[in-house]
Amino acid sequence: MSTPKVVICGDIVWAHDELKEMLGSTTNIVLMDCQTRAQFFENLTGSGKYANVVGFYRHNSSADRIGIFDAELISKLPDSCKAICHNGAGYDQIDVKACKQRGIIVSNTPGAVDEGTATTALYLLLSALRQFSIAERNLRALKWKSGLPPAHDPSAMTLGLLGMGGIGVYFAKMAHALPMKKIYYHNRSPKKDAPEWAEYVPTLDELLEKCDVLSVHCPLNEHTVGLVGEAQIRKLRKGSIIINTARGKVIDEAALIRALEDGHLYAAGLDVYPDEPNVNPRLMEFRNVTLLPHMGTETEESQRAMEVRALQNLVDYFQTGKPRDLLAELRS
Repeated sequence: MSTPKVVICGDIVWAHDELKEMLGSTTNIVLMDCQTRAQFFENLTGSGKYANVVGFYRHNSSADRIGIFDAELISKLPDSCKAICHNGAGYDQIDVKACKQRGIIVSNTPGAVDEGTATTALYLLLSALRQFSIAERNLRALKWKSGLPPAHDPSAMTLGLLGMGGIGVYFAKMAHALPMKKIYYHNRSPKKDAPEWAEYVPTLDELLEKCDVLSVHCPLNEHTVGLVGEAQIRKLRKGSIIINTARGKVIDEAALIRALEDGHLYAAGLDVYPDEPNVNPRLMEFRNVTLLPHMGTETEESQRAMEVRALQNLVDYFQTGKPRDLLAELRS
């Protein structure tokens, strides 16, 4: 039996040794070196470098060269391809439906990103509540506290989490330590490992009515695009705050901007945007909006853990036929 071929589609930055140790003796590792989508497709056929591939390690950095793993790309994969092990908690750059139709399993890297993304949300929360990003810009401009009225203590504010996966749980625990006045969350169902002090609410509307700060932690898919729209933002109390470290398209950006313009929202903290790396210049006009360039997983520890976990999913597939982090929508 020939050695199964694995294509490293994107960057391995931290886990070179782990790649060799985990897959070097059992698979034929091929590094993707094409520069265009057309070249990638060509190498999937005949005697091309990626022909007869069984598994992919995929990193979002590959999209700069070959684009996302959309339906077109999935349709070009050879019948030998059985697994795509994605480096990242979010997997909206992969057409999972197309993969399912072709019998290709997909995994992601939950857990590995929890601390990095949750600490980013915590910074955005504190900055929005206390106007810290405005204060820093003031200081650098030698304006001291000019134009800075008193802000808010976390203990006076109720936090609502939209989504309660690993990142949400991690963030809730940190926010509870501040402490927040109360923490609620909405999920598809109650979270078994949610802290006892985090109260589950069954509908999004109920969550919006209860919270002063809405923090978004749900994945991006066909059901969550624009989930937080005009109607949802207006259900928040006047003077509320929105934090987003999930995906930009979960929030209707135009509705968010309108709510900032008319003062319905006190502030916002954003790490993600609908058209990254492009950022709507209107957002930069609001002093009360803290903006970060998708810094959620920009730590050495998070990135190494993500690489290792994606590689481990490949190992799991070859050993058991099922990666540990198989996507929920693909589980039988």
